[in-house]
Formats: sequence, C-alpha cells, structure tokens
Amino acid sequence: MRVEAVDFFYLAMPEITDEVDGSQDALLVRVRAGGFEGWGECEAAPLPCIAAWCCPVSHGVCKPVKFSVEGATLNDPDDIRRINAEVRRLGLDLLQTDHTLSGVDVALWDVLARSKGVPVYELLGDGKSYPKTPYASVLLQDTPQATYEKAKEIRRKGFRAAKFGWGPWGAKTLQDDIEQAKAAREGLGEDGILLIDAGTIWRDDPAPALERAEALRPYRLTWLEEPFRSEALDAYRTVAEAHPELSLAGGEGANNYYMAHDLVARGGVKYLQIDAGRIGGITTAYECRLLAERAGITYVNHTFTSALALSASLQAFAGVERFQIAEYPTDLKPLAQELSKDKILPDAEGYIHAPNAPGLGITPDLQAMKKYLLPVRIEVGGKVLYETPEIE
Repeated sequence: MRVEAVDFFYLAMPEITDEVDGSQDALLVRVRAGGFEGWGECEAAPLPCIAAWCCPVSHGVCKPVKFSVEGATLNDPDDIRRINAEVRRLGLDLLQTDHTLSGVDVALWDVLARSKGVPVYELLGDGKSYPKTPYASVLLQDTPQATYEKAKEIRRKGFRAAKFGWGPWGAKTLQDDIEQAKAAREGLGEDGILLIDAGTIWRDDPAPALERAEALRPYRLTWLEEPFRSEALDAYRTVAEAHPELSLAGGEGANNYYMAHDLVARGGVKYLQIDAGRIGGITTAYECRLLAERAGITYVNHTFTSALALSASLQAFAGVERFQIAEYPTDLKPLAQELSKDKILPDAEGYIHAPNAPGLGITPDLQAMKKYLLPVRIEVGGKVLYETPEIE
C-alpha cells in the first residue's frame, strides 16, 4: 500500500498559560494508507511543525517533510525506516524536521500495524509486552507543604512512584530544595519511588547540582532528571563522576539518536528518557531503546500529553522486562484527557500496559478534537500550501 494522505490538526485550550505543561495544546497527525487510518502526535509547537511539513523547497537538503512521505510505499517496517531516513536526509537544513517527522512516524507505525492486525510492539519484533510501574508525573508545588499534600494524594490514588519537576526547583536556595525533597519523601512514604526533575534549571553549570548531591542523599532519589540542557555533556559527566550514587536522567530534550547517544556515552546518564513525539517517532525511540540495552542502563519513556502519545512512547520498550518504570502524567489539561476514546489506566496491581490491540490501540475522539480545533491555512505567493482538512 501507499501513503495516500497526511493531515495535521492543531488543537489548543482556550487559554494558554506560562505553566510548563505540554498538555495545553497538541498537534495530531492522521495518515491514511490502503484503506486504513493511523494517528500520531508531535511533542512540539504545532504551527512550526505544520510549516515544516509543507514549506517551499529552499535547496536540495532543505525540503519539506511531505516530500519524502506523500505517496511512499508502506508495506513493512523497513519502509517506515526508509521514509524516516529520507526525511532527515532531505530536511538536513530544516531544523523543525525532527519534530514534524515524529508525529508522522508514529502515525505510520500505527497505520501499518493496524493493517496487519497487530500491536506496534509486535511489529517492532517484541513477542510480548511487559507491565510497567507508572510514576505519577506532576509539577513541583509552590511550597513544601503543598508538595507533601500532593505526594500523599498520589499515594492515595495507588501510585507508589512519583516525579516532581520544574516549578521552584533550583530557583531559590539549597535549603529550599532540601525542604521540597524532604516533603516529597515524607508524603510519598519510605517505600515510594521518588524522582526529581530539575527542568534544565542550571543550564550547563554543574556547581548547583554538585552542591545538592550530598544534601539530597537522605531522601533517596531514584534519579535527578535534566539538571542541565541536553547539550551540556561536560556538566552531566562532571556530576555523574563525582556522585555516582545520584543517578542522572536525561533525553527528553534529544531530537535525534546522536543526542541520546552522547548523553549515554559522554554524559553518563543512567536513565535514558525518550519522547517518541520529539526524537523522530517510534523508529528512533526503538533505536534508543537498543542503545540503552547495549549500555546496560535503563530506558524510560517521556510523556506529558495524551493517551495517544503515552501508547506511542510505551511501544518502543514494552518488550523489555528489565525496563520497569514509565512516566504517567496525572494532572493533564482537559484537552489531553478528552482526546481519545481509549485510556491507559493502571490495573488492579498498579501497573500499566501497552495496549494489546492493533496499532497503538488508541482511537481519537473526533468530537473532542472539533471542540479544541484551530483551523490553519498557510499561503505563500498566492498559493495555498496547507489548509486544515475535515476531521471526519
């Protein structure tokens, strides 16, 4: 079969705030091929991604993503890998390529797996999907008391793992961060899995992380996530070597395999976090899962949006029993909560599973999409390059 149509849908909450919450808007991608339909989601600003799909050719390696996708043969996984490589080769100088490709690639895996009647993880070569321990992923609260209450609430909901991130972390004093970590630990309980996301607050300066490493030891963090930007490999390595007891996590900011590889090989991260909606889709996420297996570290998904994105992120590592923990956002905006008819919910024992259904196993709710839809029309020189199609 061939790729017959690729459509983008820009969705957004009525009001977008400064809160570091990626569930406030979304860009869904629909791919149609051979009478089947697949869906993906880009983890990026929607409008630039649409522009990267349809922009005019600038030169030989600055071509829009659609140049390599429309009409492409789609019969087996190697076809998706070929499309993925071709998009990157011809879009070398188009820097939004990776983000746009991510949603398209996810939709390609979804439609191909649906056409074959199997889950995506099976199409990737995994014969079995293993349960994952979800960690409730929330923003750090403004005060230690609020963080304590939030952690208690998370345990009451049945989660034994939680990640608190961004917010005031690192923006004040060392003592402020200690009080926040202490509150999270007390609220989560001694047996809880506690994770802290520093939100790249220290950019490329290892000094604040080094200062906190010893002070955080009593609170037994499973990891300290993204204390620096993904490119700050020297800072990662400095902290990893000085405090091997404090595992570092990173990778959500990686938009290609090489960035992820460098975080492992040069940065010394022990947890490689990959967002299929950002790194180049399930194709590249799976390559990073193999990287983590070879390096003997732990692969983790990054997800902070819809059930569609969560399923896509789980597919790449569902078949590895050793990779036991998974990000699970719990405080999503209504947009992300309503986007799909199917949900991924913890089972009676508190685990989540990649859907055991064809494709991603997630069906978008078209009526909900209409509620949040922002129509887009891109016109250059009097020629319409893109216009949002009908959802149905």
